[in-house]
Amino acid sequence: MLSIGFVTILFFIVFINASISALGDKVPVTCGSTIKLAHVVSKARLHSHEVAYSRGSQQQSVTGFPSSDDSQSYWVVHGPKEDPCIPGGTFKKGSALRLQHTVTRKWLHSHQFHSPLTQNQEVSAYGSDNESDGGDVWFLEWESKAKVWKQDGKVRLKHRDTGMYLYSSEGSKFGHPINGQQEVCGVRHKDKNSEWQTAEGVFLPSLETAAGGEGQTVDTTNDEL
Repeated sequence: MLSIGFVTILFFIVFINASISALGDKVPVTCGSTIKLAHVVSKARLHSHEVAYSRGSQQQSVTGFPSSDDSQSYWVVHGPKEDPCIPGGTFKKGSALRLQHTVTRKWLHSHQFHSPLTQNQEVSAYGSDNESDGGDVWFLEWESKAKVWKQDGKVRLKHRDTGMYLYSSEGSKFGHPINGQQEVCGVRHKDKNSEWQTAEGVFLPSLETAAGGEGQTVDTTNDEL
C-alpha cells in the first residue's frame, strides 16, 4: 500500500510540474525528464524511427519532424554512462548528457560518417538500454546568462567525440519514405540552425524545488568551455 501511495504521489508531482510548464512557467530541464527538442528556426522536432540510413553507417536515422504532434519525438535526458546524473538534477552550461529515444531505446549518436543529403557529419540513433558509448555524449552550450538549462532556453548540443554541433536546415528535406522530414547532422560552425529549444515534455521536479533551497546540479562539465 505504501509503495502504491508513493507512486501516486510521484505521478501527481510530475503531472503538476508538467502542467505548470505547459501554462508558460519555464521550468528547469532535469535529469530523467522526457522532452521534445524543437529546432529554433524551423520548429521541427528532433525525431527518430525504425528507418535506417541506406548508406553511411546504416544505423537508425534521426530527422527533424515537421509537426509537434508525434509520439516518436520524445527523448529521455541522462548523464554520461560513466557519470550518471541524479533524477531531478539540473544541468549547467557545459554539462555532458545523453538523449535516449523513448520508443526505440537508442541514443542520439554521431560519428565520422557523411550525412546523406548535405555530406556533413551523420547523426544517428544507436545502442540500447545496455549499450552506449562515447559517441552518445553531448555538451550543453548556450549564450544567455541562465544558470541552468530551462525549457525556454535556446541551447546548442556539441558532440563530445568530434566537436560537431547538432544542426538542421529547412533547405535539406528527405523524400520517400520519410517525405518532408529534415536532415539532422553535425557541423563545425555555430549559427541559428544549430539552436534547439525544449518544447513539450514531462519534466521531473528539480531537486532544488523539492528541497525548497539549494539542490543538485549536474557537474559533468566540459573543461574547454
